[in-house]
Order: sequence, then structure tokens, then C-alpha cells
Amino acid sequence: MLRWIALVLILILIGLQLKLWSGNGSMREVDALRVSVKKQTDDNAKLLQRNQAVGADVLDLKHGDQAVEARARTELGLIKPGEVFYQVVEQPAHAGSMLPPPPPAASAGSP
Repeated sequence: MLRWIALVLILILIGLQLKLWSGNGSMREVDALRVSVKKQTDDNAKLLQRNQAVGADVLDLKHGDQAVEARARTELGLIKPGEVFYQVVEQPAHAGSMLPPPPPAASAGSP
């Protein structure tokens, strides 16, 4: 009789272990959910930081003319009346060091 009870208890233990490691709500599934929650938390933190930056921009645009002026200058290229616009174009580093090719030499027999 004691052997039967021990056998039933071992079978129950094996069944519970199988459910723990491979069934619904298993350890593998819990680990996957933890990873998913961690990723979502990181995404939320990045989005919160971006929202705070956008909120600060909105407040600057609502309450200050300097932010509007700066955006108009950078994004739209606007200048104030009486200002002179200078655009400095830098040559690439490799273009300044190269010499133009020499002109083709004229042959003596051609007119």
C-alpha cells in the first residue's frame, strides 16, 4: 500500500514539474513576459523623455518670441529687415588638394 502512495505522489510531482516548466504560465513564459515588460519600460522612459522635450518646446513657443525667431531662422531661413545673410560654403578636404588636369597638348600636324 505504501508503494502505491509513493508512486502516486511521484506521478503528481512529475505532473506538477511538467506544468511548471512547459504548461500555461510556465517559467519560460514568465521569463518572456519579464523581458517584454523590461523592453516596454525602456521604451516608455524614452518616450517620456521625448514628450518632456516637446512640452518644453511648446512652452517656449507659447511664451517666448526668441524660440519662434530661432525656429524661423533655422527651419525657414528667414532674416530680419536690414540684416545681411552670409553663407559660408566650405570645400571638401580632398577637392582643394587636387590639381585640375592639364590641358591637352596640341599636336604639330593638326591645324
